[in-house]
Amino acid sequence: MTSPLTASLAQRTAPGIFGGDGLIQAFDGAAGYRDMPDNVVRMLWAAAVVHGDREALAEVGGDRFTYGEMWSAARRVAGGLRGGGVRRGDRVAIRLGNSADWALAFVGTLLAGAIAVPVNVRLTDAEVDYIVGDSGAAYVFRAGAALPGGEPVQIDDQESGDTAAILYTSGTTGSPKGVVLTHRNLVSATTTMRRILAHHRLPEHARDLVAVPLFHVTALTGQFLPTLASGGALVVLPAFDVITFLDTVEAERIDSLVGVPTIFALAAAHPHIGEVDVSSVKWVGFGGAAATREVIAAITAAFPGARLTSAYGMTETSGPMLVLPTELITTRPESVGFPPPVWQARIDRAGVDGIGELLVRGEGLMRRYWNNPDATAAALEDGWLHTGDLARSGTDGTFVVVGRITDMIIRGGENVYCLEVEQAIGAEPGVQEVAVVGVPDPVMGEKVAALILPRPGAELDVPVLLDRVKTRLADFKVPQYVAIAHGPLPRNANGKLLKKQIKADTEWGREIRH
Repeated sequence: MTSPLTASLAQRTAPGIFGGDGLIQAFDGAAGYRDMPDNVVRMLWAAAVVHGDREALAEVGGDRFTYGEMWSAARRVAGGLRGGGVRRGDRVAIRLGNSADWALAFVGTLLAGAIAVPVNVRLTDAEVDYIVGDSGAAYVFRAGAALPGGEPVQIDDQESGDTAAILYTSGTTGSPKGVVLTHRNLVSATTTMRRILAHHRLPEHARDLVAVPLFHVTALTGQFLPTLASGGALVVLPAFDVITFLDTVEAERIDSLVGVPTIFALAAAHPHIGEVDVSSVKWVGFGGAAATREVIAAITAAFPGARLTSAYGMTETSGPMLVLPTELITTRPESVGFPPPVWQARIDRAGVDGIGELLVRGEGLMRRYWNNPDATAAALEDGWLHTGDLARSGTDGTFVVVGRITDMIIRGGENVYCLEVEQAIGAEPGVQEVAVVGVPDPVMGEKVAALILPRPGAELDVPVLLDRVKTRLADFKVPQYVAIAHGPLPRNANGKLLKKQIKADTEWGREIRH
């Protein structure tokens, strides 16, 4: 029998995208999926047994593996780890780029009974040393070194509450924090993604192109785990460039794509898009940044056979905890959608404008931060995660994120949400990317500044652009400083704009009087 809680959660979910079936009341007043595998190893093993001869993994320009071959190779990696002294519960750092080796290292680590610690390959040696030291990693997979090998090992008796992985945050506001994710967290996030894909009619054995970093939760639980748990093929792109991306879509007959809006905007705007066959693409998922109506229209035009979904998630939530389905993608692009039924969301301490901090809780919520009880206590309260994002909720159950608490400009006592201004400017013709920051001012405290990257071949008339923006924003939100970028705006490996760098490195010029 469906509990009142489950029913109420299902009603606040996008119609038809999840439904209430297969749910139970699990813990802390939240719902959970029924009959999930106990751990990630058993989840993946179930697919490997059924699909042994089907292609599982293909590195573009590299090796290919069937499910049987991948599993055998991963078991040998596990044996090599165990033979090298790695024991159950030890942490194993994976400092590898997107590759078949990354996949074998991750699965092999879990098969050895150890805990995977994916590492951002763009970090400096000193930054990597911090993560390796903080996690206490007993072994580090390194680029250029052969994977360890030994007698096959398969440990699959991990409890659902045991730690499966520690993913480190980007550290944009301090030292990176290790997010402790359990096997249940990862299996639940994988189940959510599989339900999203089933709703959008993606084939069970879909071919999925990974063009975002595997060390990030977007690729891990948005592509890697759900694809390998469903018998699909994971095609891994070692490094992103638009032409290779598009050529791979055609050559590999890709069914599904996941990434930040920037990737798809670049692909849609590239002249090469008209020369490749992208008719195989049936689903495009994006998140990590807001997508304007213009970007959504461009993606739709570039991949006309695809259904679109946007998702909002964090490392701390193991994956998406808010989802906007195809049915609403064009009418509510400013929204990040509804919580799946295993998640709850609410606005904390909303102001008169309805804006407050977004709090969430659910089955995918991290257990804690590694070796950081103070940060854990600050982030988690009564089972709710303080996301650090400012948002408002609508009467239809959707949520709209307006920016980070730390990404807000206070101009003369008025709150200016950078994301809101970025969306208004990003909707203008000829704008490819935009970053909004606060510039110190002795009278107002801060004033609004925008760094804009024009689309290729476009010439922006800044006064005209600002005049149009004024029709959508209050006057105090319209930038007083505008600079034109001559190349892509700096982002970290997770696709987040590096606002501190932009603020410090940009020559803003003279103030624009409105």
